[in-house]
Amino acid sequence: MNKQQIPVVVLAGFLGSGKTTLLNHLLHRSGGTRIGAIVNDFGSIEIDAMSVAGQLGDSTVSLGNGCLCCAVDASELDEYLDRLARPSAGIDVIVIEASGLAEPQELVKMLLASENPHIVYGGLVEVVDAAEFDATRERHPEVDRHLGIADLVVVNKADRVPAEEQERVLGVVRGLAGRASVVAASYGRVDVELFFDRAPVGERVGQLSFDDLRDDGCDHHEHLHSAYESLSFASEVPLGPRPLMALLDSRPEGLYRIKGYVDFGPADPRNRYEVHAVGRFLRFYPQPWAPGEARLTQLVLIGSGLDVPALEKELEACREDAPHADEQGMWGVLRYVQEAEETSAAD
Repeated sequence: MNKQQIPVVVLAGFLGSGKTTLLNHLLHRSGGTRIGAIVNDFGSIEIDAMSVAGQLGDSTVSLGNGCLCCAVDASELDEYLDRLARPSAGIDVIVIEASGLAEPQELVKMLLASENPHIVYGGLVEVVDAAEFDATRERHPEVDRHLGIADLVVVNKADRVPAEEQERVLGVVRGLAGRASVVAASYGRVDVELFFDRAPVGERVGQLSFDDLRDDGCDHHEHLHSAYESLSFASEVPLGPRPLMALLDSRPEGLYRIKGYVDFGPADPRNRYEVHAVGRFLRFYPQPWAPGEARLTQLVLIGSGLDVPALEKELEACREDAPHADEQGMWGVLRYVQEAEETSAAD
């Protein structure tokens, strides 16, 4: 049986871009989701803003909203990930706030190479300061490279620049970020669905709830922009592995997250496939169907600048009109399945 893996999100950006403000926003808007936060520079955190309820030791604080925050350096990352990801901790998502001068790709490499069975890479989020963007690029030309490997870019402090300047900066960022989703924000206020799934409400799809996406508790009027779209897709007809992989391998720019379950029908009648995608990262987890379980495909897709009707039409086209066993068709899916032997040995 596949164990639920905890997404680990890397939050990066140069000094002053607003990473801590954004993290504080996520903590306050967690809606019951338990967040484990690993922070390189503990001294940079505005402790009062995080509603600290008490302190446990020198490097850990217990927050009033059920979050956990640890001050570490990169060499301690595995130790703290293991500590936060153990089932007894009850953590739903882990956010690593990198130092303002950190190299985010190194953290990403460490996460992708991790053998911890309880975690999964949750994406690289790069925060940039709209008002200081040009100056930052001049001082730190590596920001272009950071944007190029990001899965989500938050152009923060957009309220500090005129509308035409904001559009110019967004245009430059989109050009540098390639297929990444790009959103503008003020005071780090972004839609929490871009980062994690809130507490269970109604029917669940993995960690996602359709009800959560349709009726969230976030005050959207406080956002400078609510520039994201979501698509909930369900099908009682199995999906063909070939057309679905053709869609996923060429997924559109701005499509940041995909989560849910896929029924491939006779291509693999024994298993449903949990799918987890963030940015360029994609992974499938085969799980045996439970006796009497309804065989459905249920997916939620989230991103910015999406053509939702076109995306839904492409998913509809993945339905198999006349399902038949296509073992070779599953090869494209199996490329993204974690080593089954290693997973079984760990159980």
